[in-house]
Amino acid sequence: MLEFLKSLFGSRDMAQVSHHVVAGIPVLVNNTRPDIDTAVVIARLTRCLALIEQYVPWHFRHLRRDFAGIVVQRFACRGAYFHEQRACLVELTFTVNPQFSDAEVAATILHEAMHARLHTLGFPLEMEDRARQERFCRRAEIEFGQVVPNGEAVVERARWTADLSDEEVAPEIDPLLAARRIAEVDRAALEGRG
Repeated sequence: MLEFLKSLFGSRDMAQVSHHVVAGIPVLVNNTRPDIDTAVVIARLTRCLALIEQYVPWHFRHLRRDFAGIVVQRFACRGAYFHEQRACLVELTFTVNPQFSDAEVAATILHEAMHARLHTLGFPLEMEDRARQERFCRRAEIEFGQVVPNGEAVVERARWTADLSDEEVAPEIDPLLAARRIAEVDRAALEGRG
């Protein structure tokens, strides 16, 4: 998975990558933000995976088989699934943001686990019906949000995005624009303005 991280984000700054195991799942944290404590990231992941295991154990069992690992890294969205590496990415600042509950972070991991499940079952992720796959993942989030404590925000967001048009529910992300915006936000945070 470390080679994947290098290929995805470049080999610079790999010294801050730390290796962990959470709930039996390998985790790499590429913490490029000195204002974020990696121990807080791992504690949050531990709580979130425990919620998935407790409230939707059938999804957790698949998740453990379908993910080769979890990567926590700055990224342009809350989460992503990289099918070639079988890796779940969870965005670094989202993971530790106290404005989001453990249930909301767990729902993102579960969403990506649904992409992994579809891939494992043979559905190509490059299908023209990406919106249909996104809606499948949102239904799992709704199911989870309805049973987990404080899951109202999960259900609300999943229902709202499920009602979007196909283009809106599965948007294309410009990686160069996203990288510029991330760099601007990180600079502002490190300068004390964020």
